[in-house]
Amino acid sequence: MGKSKSTSTLGLLLFGLIIAGIIYVYKSSSFERDKAVITMQTNGYWNLKQSVGVDITDESGVKSYKILLKTADGESVITHEQLIEPMKTLHLDIKPPRSAYSLKEDSLTIVVEINDASSWNFMKGNFVRKEFEFIIDKRRPQTSILSNSYKISKGGSALVIFRATDDNLKDIYIESNNNKKFKPQPFYKDGYYISLLAWSLKDKDFKAVIVAKDYAGNIKKTHIPLYLKNKKYRTSTLKISSRYLETKTAQLAEEFVETQAITDPVKQFQIINEVIRGKNEDLIRKYTSVVSDEMIDDFRINKMYPLRNGKVAAYFGDHRYYNHNGKRISEAYHMGLDLASVAMAEIKPQNGGKVVYSDYNGIYGNMPIIDHGLGLYTLYGHCSSTQVNVDDYFSAKNVLANTGKTGAVMGDHLHFGVLVQGIEVRPQEWMDSKWIKLNITDVIKNAKEIINKS
Repeated sequence: MGKSKSTSTLGLLLFGLIIAGIIYVYKSSSFERDKAVITMQTNGYWNLKQSVGVDITDESGVKSYKILLKTADGESVITHEQLIEPMKTLHLDIKPPRSAYSLKEDSLTIVVEINDASSWNFMKGNFVRKEFEFIIDKRRPQTSILSNSYKISKGGSALVIFRATDDNLKDIYIESNNNKKFKPQPFYKDGYYISLLAWSLKDKDFKAVIVAKDYAGNIKKTHIPLYLKNKKYRTSTLKISSRYLETKTAQLAEEFVETQAITDPVKQFQIINEVIRGKNEDLIRKYTSVVSDEMIDDFRINKMYPLRNGKVAAYFGDHRYYNHNGKRISEAYHMGLDLASVAMAEIKPQNGGKVVYSDYNGIYGNMPIIDHGLGLYTLYGHCSSTQVNVDDYFSAKNVLANTGKTGAVMGDHLHFGVLVQGIEVRPQEWMDSKWIKLNITDVIKNAKEIINKS
């Protein structure tokens, strides 16, 4: 009887130990049962030139790995390693083997095999195998220029039409040497693109290249051959009177948060002319940097002269220094053409388009902006009143607004601005029918003739 009781107790003890052991195995990190997580930095394309990154994470740590190349002929090892110390995170850069570049196949598979340091599976650890398929693309996109403007002036515009083809085309844009990217628009037939360019007057030189990228990382750059014409802009010194500071500046200072606590009129002027101007110009760039993705088959533009009998009151590109009591207090560039006639004169643009902005914009006052397509915009500052709302389609030669003196001005006039993808350009070019013919109309005509023959 005693022996039976002892055996029973021993059995219970042994059973308890077994249960405890099982619980320990299931809860212990040494017996972790989760397989390694493998991620690869890929979009499914490979040019067999660049490395492909692989990231591996495992709770117990990676003990060994093997990378294989899988093709129709079988599998071959690219690299493998038995780690001395298991690693919970591991990054690998898989370089394409030399033999892969001579492959005639359109695709291949990279296989990643991982063993971790877990004691699970009778001390063998967890094993995972993951395959990543790639489309092989070793060819760069093809680009060719069909037609472009002969030259571009500092502060001016130009046009280019080109072809870009690739089975896996990802991105296409035009980049200037000042890191400005111009977005081309599909033109006429599939594979063709058109874009206006702009040389900012604040940049010393200009160079533009067409950049075409595919999903495999192949890149083709094509230089746009433009003759550069440097143009000098005026520098002027404007005297700011005490009367202006006490009237217009004080009036404007009441409108802006940035000048509410400022009592010094000179400091108010500096903030309005620099900080507020910067914010107003950022808003302008925001609304004038948009280019449509829709295909166009033409782009017609009439010469611009929005104010009948308007006389030039200030030129585009003037670098203005502001003095008060013989001391320089601020500076700015004048980014439009000021035209003046009679008070509250009718503004009648010669080109229609979509109204993308029509509101008060700080130093520019009441300011409608029209989108004429292809990234070309016109703005009309200091208006006393406007006749349009956002999203209206404005018809050419109708009344858009009336001149005025809203914003940072004393006298009634129109501030007329022209922008190409957010960059202010010389309005005088777009007011010249000969310039438009040579740089816009003829370039498009020549490109169409080439496309129609192909």
